[in-house]
Amino acid sequence: MSDTATKAGPDARTVPAPATAIWRPGVGTVCACVLALLALLSLVHLTQGTAAVGPRELLGLLAGTGTDQQTAVLLDSRIPRLFAGALVGLALGMAGAALQSATRNVLASPDTLAVNAGAHLAIVATAALGLSLPSLLSGGLAFIGGLAAASLVLALSGGGANGNGGPIRLVLAGTALALGLASVTSALLLLFSQETTGLFAWGSGSIAVTDMGKLAEFAPVILLAATGLLLSARRLDLLGLGDDASRLAGADPRVARVTAFVLAVLLSACAVTIAGPIGFVGLCAPAIVRLLAPRVRGLARHRALLPISGLLGAVVVIGSDVVVRVVLGASAGVEIPTGSVTTVFGAIFLVLLAVRMTDAGLSSAGDALSRLRSRGTFITVTAVLVLVLAGLLVAGSLLGDAKLLLGDVLNWITGQSGNRVTAILDTRMPRVAAALLAGVALALAGTLVQAVSRNPLAEPSILGVSAGGGLAAIVVITAVPMAGAWLVTGAAFTGAAVTALLVFGLALRGGLQQNRLVLIGIGVSAGLTALVTVVLTTTDPYNQTKALTWLSGSTYGRTFLSVLPLVIVLALCLPLLATFRRDLDLLTVDDDTPRVLGISLVRTRLPLLAAAVLLTAGAVSSVGVIAFVGLVAPHAARTLVGSRHTRVLPVAALLGASAVVLADTIGRTVIAPAQIPAGIMTALVGTPYFIWLLWRSRARLR
Repeated sequence: MSDTATKAGPDARTVPAPATAIWRPGVGTVCACVLALLALLSLVHLTQGTAAVGPRELLGLLAGTGTDQQTAVLLDSRIPRLFAGALVGLALGMAGAALQSATRNVLASPDTLAVNAGAHLAIVATAALGLSLPSLLSGGLAFIGGLAAASLVLALSGGGANGNGGPIRLVLAGTALALGLASVTSALLLLFSQETTGLFAWGSGSIAVTDMGKLAEFAPVILLAATGLLLSARRLDLLGLGDDASRLAGADPRVARVTAFVLAVLLSACAVTIAGPIGFVGLCAPAIVRLLAPRVRGLARHRALLPISGLLGAVVVIGSDVVVRVVLGASAGVEIPTGSVTTVFGAIFLVLLAVRMTDAGLSSAGDALSRLRSRGTFITVTAVLVLVLAGLLVAGSLLGDAKLLLGDVLNWITGQSGNRVTAILDTRMPRVAAALLAGVALALAGTLVQAVSRNPLAEPSILGVSAGGGLAAIVVITAVPMAGAWLVTGAAFTGAAVTALLVFGLALRGGLQQNRLVLIGIGVSAGLTALVTVVLTTTDPYNQTKALTWLSGSTYGRTFLSVLPLVIVLALCLPLLATFRRDLDLLTVDDDTPRVLGISLVRTRLPLLAAAVLLTAGAVSSVGVIAFVGLVAPHAARTLVGSRHTRVLPVAALLGASAVVLADTIGRTVIAPAQIPAGIMTALVGTPYFIWLLWRSRARLR
C-alpha cells in the first residue's frame, strides 16, 4: 500500500475525487474533419454524371491514361460544377455567419434577410430590359439589390441587433419582402419571357455551371470578401459581448456591424450571380457550427467560426448534389436544381430551431381589435363593399382579351347571345366565379386561423397550409393528367390537412406561442414549395407548364364544374362559422376567459381549424396558391368594423372576394392576350400591407 493511502485514514472517502477532465476537440481537429468530408464528397461528386466516367475512369485520368472524351467530360462539366458548388457554399456559409454575428440573431441569413431575393430581382430586371452585362457588372447590380432588401428587412424587424422585435420578427419581415420581390420577379419572367429565357430554372438555384471563365472572375472577389471578414474577426468577437464592451476595447460596434453586413451581402450577391438563389445554406452551415462551439475549444471565435462555416457551406451544397444523384439517379442531377434540395434540408433545420425557440413577438390583438365600431358604420361599410364587389364582377365579365358590353352579358344569361359572345363568356364567367368564391374562402380561412392562434400575422399561405394543399394537388395533376376537379380537391384537402396537423402539432409543444407558430409555418412552407419544384422538374413538360400556371394562382381554364367543390365547401363551413361566431371573440382574448365561461378550447378550436383547412383546400383546388388574401382581408375588416367576428367575417369575405376578382381582372386585361396570374397580383398588393403591419408594430414595440 502506498504512503499516500496509509495517511488518508478513515476520512479518505469523504474527500471528493478530482473531476475527470472532459476532452474537447480543438479547432484544428474539427477543421480537418470538415476538410476530409469535403474532399470525400468532392471525389464522389466527380464520379457522378450521365457520362460513363466513374471511379475507375477517374483514377485512369489521374494516372494519365484516360481518353480525350473522358478528359473533356471532367474539364468541361464536372470540375466547373464542383468548383461552382465549392465557391457558392463557401460564400453563403461565411455570409450567414457574418450576418448572424452582425445582427446577433441566429436566424439571420441571406434568405431570411431577403438578400437572395433582392439580388435575384436585380439580375432578372436587367435581363428583362434587354441589357447584356458582363458577369462582374451583373454581380454589382445584384449586390445593390441585395443590400437594399436586407437594409429594409433590418429596419422592419426593429433595427437588427438593437431592435426589440426578437429573432422571429426578422424572419417575418424577410419572408414577406422576399415573397413580394419574388412576385415581381415572376411577373418580369412572364412579361419578358424571351428576354429572360433560361432564368426561370436558374432562379431555383443550380450549380450546373460550365463557364470556368465566369467562376474565375468571381473567385477573387469571394476570396477578398472572405479575407475582409477574417480581418474583422476580432471586432466581431467584441461585438458578441455587447456594444459597451466593444467600445471599451476601442472598437466602434457600428463599424464592425456595417463592415460585416456589407461584406456578407457582397458574398451573397456573388453566389446568386453564379448559381442563382440557393436556399438556407447561409442559415444551416453557421448554425451548425455555433451548435458545436460549446463543445470545441476556440470554435466560438470568429477567426475559426467564419472559415469553418464557409467550408461547411461547401459541404452542404456539394453534399446535396451528391445525395440527389445517389437517390434519384445521375439524370436527376441535371433536372433538379441544387437549391431546391438545400431548401428542403434547410427548412427542416429551421423548423427544428423554431421548436426550441420562444419569442414574445407582436401583440395578438393590435390596435384594430381594441376599437369598437357602431352598427351604422358596419351597415355602411357592408353596403359600400357590396356595391364595389358588384362593380368588380361586372368589370370582370366585360374585360379581358375581348371587350364586351353589358347587353352581351344579359343576352348570354337569357340564352340569346351569338356564338362569339357565348364562347367568350362560357370561358370567362367560370373564372369570375372561381375568383369570387376563392377570395371568400381564403378571407374566411385567414380570419379563423388568426382568431384561433391569436396571431395577427398568421394566414394559410404563411403557415404552409396552402403549400401543403398545392403540393398534393400538383402531384395529382402531374401523375394523372386527366384528373377531375373532385380528385384534385380531395388531394388538396388531404395535403392541407396533413400540413396543418404538422404545423399546429409542432407549435403546440410547450404552448401555442404566436410567432413560433408562424416561424414553423414558414419553414414548412419553404420545404413544401421546394418539393413542388422537384416534382415539376421531373415531370412531362406539358404537365409542368399546366402545373406552373395553376401554382401561380390562376383561374385559367376553369369551368363551372371545377368550381362546384368550392361551392360545397362554403355551404358546409358557413353554418359552422355562424354557430361559432361569438366563441371566436373569446378565443382572441386568452385561454382563461373561454374556460371561465364554460367553453372547451379543444372542442372549439378543432372544428374551426378543420373549417379553415377545408376552405383553404377548396380555394387551392379551384384557383391554385394565392398568398396574402387571408392576411390582408381580416386585418382590413377589423380596421373598418371593429373586432366582433359577427361583423368581421362578412366584411372580410367581401374584401377577399373583391381583392381576388380585381387581381384576376387586371391580370387578364393589362397585357391581353397574355395574362398575369392572380396570385402574383395579390402578392404585389399584399406585401406592402404586410410590411406596413410590421412597421406599425415596430413603433408600438418602441
